[in-house]
Amino acid sequence: MTHLPLPPTDDGMDAWYASAPGCYALAWEQAAIDGAVADVFGYNAVQLGLPQLAGLRGSRIPLRQIAGEPGHAPGRFDLICDFTALPFAANSLDLAILPHTLEFADDPHQILREIERALIPEGRLLITGFNPYSLWGAHRRLTRSQCYPWHGHYLSAGRLTDWLKLLGFDVDRGSFGCYAPPLSQEKWLRRWQFAEGLGPRWWRFCGSVYLLQAIKRAPGMHLITPPWRRSKLRAKALRPVAQRRLHKENTLE
Repeated sequence: MTHLPLPPTDDGMDAWYASAPGCYALAWEQAAIDGAVADVFGYNAVQLGLPQLAGLRGSRIPLRQIAGEPGHAPGRFDLICDFTALPFAANSLDLAILPHTLEFADDPHQILREIERALIPEGRLLITGFNPYSLWGAHRRLTRSQCYPWHGHYLSAGRLTDWLKLLGFDVDRGSFGCYAPPLSQEKWLRRWQFAEGLGPRWWRFCGSVYLLQAIKRAPGMHLITPPWRRSKLRAKALRPVAQRRLHKENTLE
């Protein structure tokens, strides 16, 4: 089967993801998301934007859709919609993937609110983003380029974690990758491959790309622990009192 080339977008996204640093970032994200979605089950899953990333290819969920916003080529997406007003019923999605969706959006808060509404309780949310506290983040601040992806409003993993917790999500510590500088030639990126092994150990949170995983918790839910540990502690607490009482009675006799 022959695949026709995808039509280019106006923001330079296609050109950048075909470049050496774009392929470098995309390869890391693809591997990280493939591992994250493998154990997510359910019926409905959606990816918002970035058709260059096959975020749902490793998912076992039967109904998988890639959504794009108005103005993008419709042939690249399963549906076109406004990300701030998603056409999904409340509590209908089991998995949602936002690959660099928030940092290029005008209203990232509203997108997260829509995702929270559409996800079922215990539904899974995956978010990738460019780390502002990294070599790529420094390059963005120094160059002030208006080309993709340097024109985005980069959000740190910590800031996103705070937003998600306010919406009732449980968030993991995140995964970080792409520790090499944003070099334009593939041969130089290959020479920096040693950083991928050293980065997670020595400067973990300085990776240029991150993946956050979050789970929507239903209001009022709490973890019920087994009762035996509490009973055991209560028995130990009462034991010295009983022993002292028995000793006192024997002394009086």
